[in-house]
Amino acid sequence: MADINDERSVRRLSALEKTASTSRVLNLLAVSRQHKHEVEYLTQPFFRCPILNESIILKHRVRPDEQYVFSSPTNIATKVILPFERSDLGIGGQSFFVGQKGWMTLVQDLAGEDGRIQTDLAVFQAMEGLPSLDPFLLREQLNRHGFNVARQYFSISDADMKRMQAFVGQQIGAVIEMAFPSGTDIGAEKLAALLLSSQLDDRVAPLRTVLRLEEEAYREGMFSWKGFLYYQWALADIDPRLAAMLKDLPRLTAPGSRDSRDAVYVRDAKIRIVKAVRDRRREINMALEVYHAAYRDLTQNGKPMAFRDFLVKAPAMFMALGEKIGAISHVASFWQYRFSKALELTAHTDELLDILQDFESALYSQITSH
Repeated sequence: MADINDERSVRRLSALEKTASTSRVLNLLAVSRQHKHEVEYLTQPFFRCPILNESIILKHRVRPDEQYVFSSPTNIATKVILPFERSDLGIGGQSFFVGQKGWMTLVQDLAGEDGRIQTDLAVFQAMEGLPSLDPFLLREQLNRHGFNVARQYFSISDADMKRMQAFVGQQIGAVIEMAFPSGTDIGAEKLAALLLSSQLDDRVAPLRTVLRLEEEAYREGMFSWKGFLYYQWALADIDPRLAAMLKDLPRLTAPGSRDSRDAVYVRDAKIRIVKAVRDRRREINMALEVYHAAYRDLTQNGKPMAFRDFLVKAPAMFMALGEKIGAISHVASFWQYRFSKALELTAHTDELLDILQDFESALYSQITSH
């Protein structure tokens, strides 16, 4: 387990603690402080182990100097940060990666002899199956693995949940008409929910028959399809915030003097970040077009096998798409959280460097050092 005790790492930990959960960060410590006296929070915890239930978790791009802790090369990993003292993050903490060598033993050591730790290990493994920590997909993933977690852990409103479900219903209306040409006595909204549920239901068997998919491939493909639809829906919210960040980033400055090496890094990092955001956004459009083309073949061109092929490939494509959307969503969310109410676009030099490095780390496979 790695210590977080050098000055920059402690500063980043303190900044994380003050940040709301994003598609890249799940701030369970902040959730605890806000909801720790509520019955639902206490009776349906995210983790059974109290230490883990007040951790900070993030989807982290693994740097070259971190690869040695894994048995095989890893690009994105789930990083768990455990503060030494919840009331004072200034004294640092410890961290580990889900999937690193011996990580299960580390978690078991934290919990002592508590047999409930097996549930927490299973929750971590379910989280590893997601490319980002978007609250909607995280809740769906935990539900499909049988974990009933309190709503307080997910920063998504009931209204947003209803809007998302309605969007899904609209998107798959043509599929419902194709799979049930003679109609059905199940309401369209309920049928849409059944189609995209992780649980197989005999009432939606006609679609699986049309697509000629085995149960597991159908289950995983349909969940990934739901992920594609969620990300398409989420982009309508992400894009305006991303545009604001791209417009304002060049004006972000640090008052006072700093050494010339830092000045060069800040100048060049801003250029790289703008380019990376535009590259990731273009790649997202390309991935979504693969889905749209397969969907058109299914619903307009009468070629169900094209959509079947998409569903077979969807889990891997969903992970790649989610990494890219998670990166731009994190950048947009953090910028809005940190600067939307700021009178000036300024930050102390150390904070400015941390922000730029964090953005580069999210947008690239590895951070560019300065």
